[in-house]
Amino acid sequence: MSLEDTLYPLLKLYEAAPQPVKSLAGRAYRAIPATLRHGQGYARFQKEAYEVEAWDGEAIRRYQITALRESLTAAGKAPFYAERFAACGVNPTKFEALEQLAGYPLLTKQDLLQHREAMVNPALNAGQRLHITTGGSSGVPVGFYLHKGVSRPKEQAYLEAQWSRRGYRVGDRVAVIRGGVTSSRADGGISSFDATRNWLILSSYHLTPERLQEYVAVLNRFRPQHLHAYPSAALLLARGIEQAGLKLDFQLTSLLCGSEKLAAESQRHLEQFFGARVFHWYGHSERVVLAAQGRTSDHLHFWPTYGFVEFGEADTDGNREIIGTSFHNHVMPLIRYRTGDYARMPAATGNEFPWPAVEAVVGRDYEFLVSGTGRRISLTAINMHDRIFDGLLAVQFYQEQQGIVECRFQAGPQWRSDREEAMRAGLLKKLGNDFSLTLRQVAEVEKTSAGKHKWLVTKLKA
Repeated sequence: MSLEDTLYPLLKLYEAAPQPVKSLAGRAYRAIPATLRHGQGYARFQKEAYEVEAWDGEAIRRYQITALRESLTAAGKAPFYAERFAACGVNPTKFEALEQLAGYPLLTKQDLLQHREAMVNPALNAGQRLHITTGGSSGVPVGFYLHKGVSRPKEQAYLEAQWSRRGYRVGDRVAVIRGGVTSSRADGGISSFDATRNWLILSSYHLTPERLQEYVAVLNRFRPQHLHAYPSAALLLARGIEQAGLKLDFQLTSLLCGSEKLAAESQRHLEQFFGARVFHWYGHSERVVLAAQGRTSDHLHFWPTYGFVEFGEADTDGNREIIGTSFHNHVMPLIRYRTGDYARMPAATGNEFPWPAVEAVVGRDYEFLVSGTGRRISLTAINMHDRIFDGLLAVQFYQEQQGIVECRFQAGPQWRSDREEAMRAGLLKKLGNDFSLTLRQVAEVEKTSAGKHKWLVTKLKA
């Protein structure tokens, strides 16, 4: 068990502490060796992530067969998977070739919503589970379990390995604009310091023209080596600084931009403005597959040792759904999981690595709620990683006036109405005091013509 996972339940207490207390506790925590903080698995995954780039196709194939057999075997112990595997006539213990995976059934987000507890491996006790919730791009809040001491150390190791392609080193100063709540007040503070990682946390909720000078001042004091931001936040910052005639008096090494799609023209704009290379990657809270740009190529290459990726049939635009099978999470493996995300396949071969690669992950454009004072809140930042959405089938935001938002939710059989106030409080903490929020239960949320959930319905002009 990692110290990080052991202390995870205290994270909210740490975040709520006064800055001097956080700084003292954070520096003490950062002084602890990484193998103790992240667990023994961290060193293993760190070594693996750096070495796999030199592996040949046969070495990768052998690794994937072993990892898939372990995931399938762990999954087969859960009632949900055991029943489905039997119905398909597949036996995980006889898995010997990658091609055999096609005989296993696909898994959907709806399966997770309806059968989560039946998908848990009973051979591992509750103390080894870490519950996570993700809203996802579809607006359907999904809860699942990660493997304590495994899933989060693995994620840390792989993120650090891929960021190193743009010069990142552990301990570097990083400024972060990724949905961190520094204040629930519209006129509240814009920053806090996370001493556990040497990171300056900047609010993505207060990034307005009126307060832009504060952002530039605090960035110039901190002088980060890297900007870790939602693409939409990085673009707002760049365009705001440019239009206001302000200036950063330091040179960034890189911009680390994930969690939202990043168009090629937006990447070029960011690189030109900041004079630093952008690094973009694709991942999700379920920790099934992970893809990232290379050192020279902007294609997204799927790590072959992180999880196993497949691609569905092409849609009318030629895009193919990303389907993944998780490695190493034996608490709740996700087998042939339909992510709901679609990828644009590269027009030519010649990838930087001998791994599956895509040109881009396509998805929704940047979507914002607008507050009464004109603040723009990215829907990516609203994503809730706790249990306030447990029991819901879908969530959708509706806005036709600045500062007034309706959260429409579709309840499932496990939903309890007494959770509404907790949901309201959690959302308002993210939105701020210049929003009026109404919750409304609906039979079904509005969908696109293709039947997909719409995360936001807005009547405001762009």
